[in-house]
Amino acid sequence: MLRKLIAPVVLMTALAGVAQAEEHVVLMLNRGEAGTMVFEPGFVHAQVGDTIRFVPTDRGHNAELIEGLAPEGAAPFAGRINEEIVVTLDTEGVYGVMCRPHFAMGMVMSIAVGDVEIPEGFLEGRLPRNARTRLEEQLSNL
Repeated sequence: MLRKLIAPVVLMTALAGVAQAEEHVVLMLNRGEAGTMVFEPGFVHAQVGDTIRFVPTDRGHNAELIEGLAPEGAAPFAGRINEEIVVTLDTEGVYGVMCRPHFAMGMVMSIAVGDVEIPEGFLEGRLPRNARTRLEEQLSNL
């Protein structure tokens, strides 16, 4: 009888480990496939609980949330220049991320967490032209 009770518990424990959070690695580069001053990849589709590891492969970069381009209730983050930062995504929605020193040059990326659509008016407001153009390109596949 005890064996009949233990088997389902072991199976449920094993299956629970399958649905673990994923880590996505994003490189901060002076030059990449999409041009100069880029995050690679420029777009990540993640799930709630996943983490993003921002790696400053080239010097002079950081990763931080663009004010106003995040879901309601999302925790803001801002990494230091030349330092790796790991961010856990615990709010579903669309996020805009920038490198502060190269924001005007269009060093931005976007993250979609969960099964979401781009919110109405997401890119409205004051954004540098190059940043807006890259975000529009990245989000066109969502």
